[in-house]
Amino acid sequence: MDNAASPKPETLSTFVFFNRFPNEEAARLYFEKNRWGGEAYCGHCGSTNVNECKDHKPMAFRCRDCRKHFSVRTGTVLAESRLPLQKWLLAIFMLTSARKGIPSTQMARELGVTQKSAWFLAQRIRETWLGGSSDGDMGGNLQADEAFIGGKEKNKHESKRQHLGRGGVGKVAVVGIRDENDQVRAAPIADTTGKTLVGFIEANAPAGATVVTDEFAGYRGLTSKGFTHHTVNHGAGEYVRHYCLHTNGIESFWALLKRGHYGIYHYMSPKHLHRYVNEFSFRHNTAHAGTMAFIEGTIARMMGKRITYKELTHG
Repeated sequence: MDNAASPKPETLSTFVFFNRFPNEEAARLYFEKNRWGGEAYCGHCGSTNVNECKDHKPMAFRCRDCRKHFSVRTGTVLAESRLPLQKWLLAIFMLTSARKGIPSTQMARELGVTQKSAWFLAQRIRETWLGGSSDGDMGGNLQADEAFIGGKEKNKHESKRQHLGRGGVGKVAVVGIRDENDQVRAAPIADTTGKTLVGFIEANAPAGATVVTDEFAGYRGLTSKGFTHHTVNHGAGEYVRHYCLHTNGIESFWALLKRGHYGIYHYMSPKHLHRYVNEFSFRHNTAHAGTMAFIEGTIARMMGKRITYKELTHG
């Protein structure tokens, strides 16, 4: 039997990153390689009957079939972005390197752009990750819990405090599950009723899975849905039952999310909260993949994920 340890994922320093992508040309070739492999195809009609344009103007390629110009950006979240591809790569690198996230103000300084541009760039990258933490099957042994994200009640003026109980206090509820393979799925929810909580678990957990929760009444319907349900009584100081039943894993994920919220981002609006939650889930689930694998996984998800600034800021 081969007892050799699996190779450690490659983690890049900023110095190594710039050695690999020293200029815009290196970044462009990297994006093209990851999107097309060795053969470019039209971003409009999918044809491989294309030719490369001289000086890459007005775009890098032209399709002989539909006669439209295109580049590696066409049809992706990169479309119509004026930022150099090297800065896109650096932004993705920063988001994967910062375990608790990176504020748009810091990203703006390091990229040499405005804070508004940095925020828009980061949100477009988060857009590519939506659904990324929900790929594949979850394991059959799960921990489930909910958390509440928003401003601290104690920091509000007395007239603004809502006194809602069970952590609510005007915050947005987020439900999450974590399996024995250390994979997490989480999402903001409208309420913490049994229908919502059990419905989320039912939609994401395999049939017949074992689910461990605290004793909140919202989880009582799990057994009737075919799950094996165990509880731990946090109110009585119980955090582990039978040496193996606990919710410590999903609670550690909430702790990281909240440190990112209070310490890095300071504010996560309800409108964009699903992007921030998914950012932490995606980064958590790909933590063992290595820096370049994370970047390549992000590029692979960019197709069809275009979003405009107006869509992000209106409605």
